[in-house]
Amino acid sequence: MKRPLLIFIVLAFGLSWAVALPLWLGRGLASPQLTLVATIMMFTPTAGVLGAWAVSRTPFREWARQTGLTFGDRKKRTAVLLLTAWLGVPLLTLLAMGLSAAVGAVSLDLDHFSLLRSALGARSAQTPADLGTVAVLQIVVAVVAGPALNAIPALGEEWGWRGWLLPRLVSSNGMFAGLVFTGAIWGVWHAPLTLLGYNYPRLGSWAALFFIGFCVLFGMVIGWLRLRTGSVWPSVVAHGSLNAVAGPVLLFGDAAAPPNEVLVGVTGLVGWALLALVGAALLRFYPVRRPQPAA
Repeated sequence: MKRPLLIFIVLAFGLSWAVALPLWLGRGLASPQLTLVATIMMFTPTAGVLGAWAVSRTPFREWARQTGLTFGDRKKRTAVLLLTAWLGVPLLTLLAMGLSAAVGAVSLDLDHFSLLRSALGARSAQTPADLGTVAVLQIVVAVVAGPALNAIPALGEEWGWRGWLLPRLVSSNGMFAGLVFTGAIWGVWHAPLTLLGYNYPRLGSWAALFFIGFCVLFGMVIGWLRLRTGSVWPSVVAHGSLNAVAGPVLLFGDAAAPPNEVLVGVTGLVGWALLALVGAALLRFYPVRRPQPAA
């Protein structure tokens, strides 16, 4: 147990820092290589899984089952929860933005979409006359196509965190502790980017600490999907959907008072409260079995 875990952690974390090194030696988050670096980083947990498999001597078919690459024992349940994740994560994201506006944490500009207009102008893109239609289409495309377009890089992460790591930490530490530990490790793994202010530019390097909180809470929800189905694919879809929708939704804000990402949206404190409520409800009303330790 300890040797595969050590191999997994060393590969996932070591390779992520190696991949992100050009950002640290260059222009940081202003680097034109940011998107490429962030995408390649997402495959380093998969490298960790493959490293653990190399010392396990487990036949790949059995390894795939243990790490959630199959659809689990109840394929119909997995399909239903996969679709739920596909549509549910965008719903949670929009709901978090709506709640942020309701509590006064953000001003929405649904008449002129000034923040979206400003973002398009910053990219030197031609601004359409009807920005409302553009905003709606942007969200629709993100909801419909986002999980599919993001599936491969999301699998690169999820096969490691929820596929391999989560069942082992839950089996050895209990359900709640295993979910928390997995989410915390996932959050710390983002440090090559979050120490540069990724996701929370207002916080600077403190973003690395703040993002752990989000990873624990969102990890509770997508970890439940993994344990409920025995499959990693609903978690992959949820992760891919989040990456597609969370950014565009923030552009519904007002350019005169831009959203404070620490407070608003699904990754801000309002979203944390919503995710905590959803995670607690899932674990309370739809409990999952504690996985048995892998041979």
